[in-house]
Amino acid sequence: MTTRAAIAREKLRRWAASAPIFVRECIGATPDAWQDEALTAISTSPRLAMKASKGPGKTAVLAWIILWFLTTRPLAKIGATSITGENLHDNLWAELAKWRMDSPMLRATTTWTATRVSVNDAPEQWFATARTWPKHADAQRQAETLAGLHADHVMFALDESGSIPQAVMTTAEAVQASGKEAKLVQAGNTTTLDGPLYRACVTDRAHWAVVSINGDPDDPNRSPRVSIEWARQQIESYGRDNPWVMVNVLGQFPPASLNALLGPEDVETAFARRLRDEVYNWAQRRIGVDVARFGDDRTVLFPRQGLRAFRPRVLRHARGSAVSTEIAGAVFAGKNRFGSELELMDCTGGWAAGARDVLLTSGVPVIELEFGGKALDPRYENRRAELWFQMAEWVKGGGWLPKVPELVGELTAPTYTFSRRGKFLIEPKELVKARIGRSPDLADGLATTFGMPERPRDAVGRMGTAGRALTADRAAGWEE
Repeated sequence: MTTRAAIAREKLRRWAASAPIFVRECIGATPDAWQDEALTAISTSPRLAMKASKGPGKTAVLAWIILWFLTTRPLAKIGATSITGENLHDNLWAELAKWRMDSPMLRATTTWTATRVSVNDAPEQWFATARTWPKHADAQRQAETLAGLHADHVMFALDESGSIPQAVMTTAEAVQASGKEAKLVQAGNTTTLDGPLYRACVTDRAHWAVVSINGDPDDPNRSPRVSIEWARQQIESYGRDNPWVMVNVLGQFPPASLNALLGPEDVETAFARRLRDEVYNWAQRRIGVDVARFGDDRTVLFPRQGLRAFRPRVLRHARGSAVSTEIAGAVFAGKNRFGSELELMDCTGGWAAGARDVLLTSGVPVIELEFGGKALDPRYENRRAELWFQMAEWVKGGGWLPKVPELVGELTAPTYTFSRRGKFLIEPKELVKARIGRSPDLADGLATTFGMPERPRDAVGRMGTAGRALTADRAAGWEE
């Protein structure tokens, strides 16, 4: 008699009907209230979507559901996937290993490997399998991720489904057209306004059992696994309407209207703004440098002093020219005309290395920035996102822009989304370029000026430039 046959039929029937009972009796875990709600829903519903804030324990529930279905359905087949192979291995598959080891019965009746959990009675026909797709796969390859699983009892489980391609879910949904029982379960953060999770929770809500999980300190049904002190701090710091708070603390989808950092009216208002000298001339003068990467991109030198930005200088480099020397010379000229105390340069990808070296060896201590590097503020995925958000806040908060028409398109075109870690992410420069027909070099140059905290002008610098009123005409003159 096999180990499985020795289990009382009555207990298996009870477990099959109730995932919460299975988790308590077979795995030995005590679910939170929202976890019980999700487990109860999947016990009777063919589709379950869990939309969650950051850190409530949703991956553990996915693992419990997979083990429940695998144990209580004869010859069950389960396909599991996530946004990347690394995420699947490090999170969902690791959770499966942990909870399987916590259950004496599961340890005795199943075998775990890095890509499969199989039932020992029929390992070739009774299993849960990890499925991934290549990073650069097209829609067809993505759709094939969950293809080929056929049985009377089939389940597909999607972790971090907020960012999973819709083609993957389309394949999963097709399986419900056949077999005795087919279940779909997904869990993710509310980071995007498209994809399987958004569709399940909004567009196709009538077809899904939806469980919402949040860390809202004022919600009695909040997840106890989210630090209430951390949640309060985020709300106090940024406000409930902040998209980052909505996604990571409240587990809500951000409004579609908020996915643009700036609107045309914000930029036009900044063009028309006029400020008294004393409002901005206390601040450090700085120049942001965005270096051309290739093709028709431009090198931009953008001067700014506090709440006032001045007309940028734009360089177009001829093929085969001494680009590094040309850029360094322009920075020298700008420093002399503008009287800048700080020069900041985007050195991402090494394109600016030559100009940087010329400046450093000439005694100009240029500040190097890596747009793709780690942000100082943990809300942002990288420095580029951080600097663009600071620039947008500056514009909305009273910044005075030079009237350069190209800035309207460049500042308003990029949109933001959220990375799979729930952090702000700005649309890649290449996509913006493809949409507006040019690289947003002017906007990137201005963003670079926010690479260091604002500070007052140096006293020596003020004495050395006494009587030099920094008018728009003078700032524009440095292009000559």
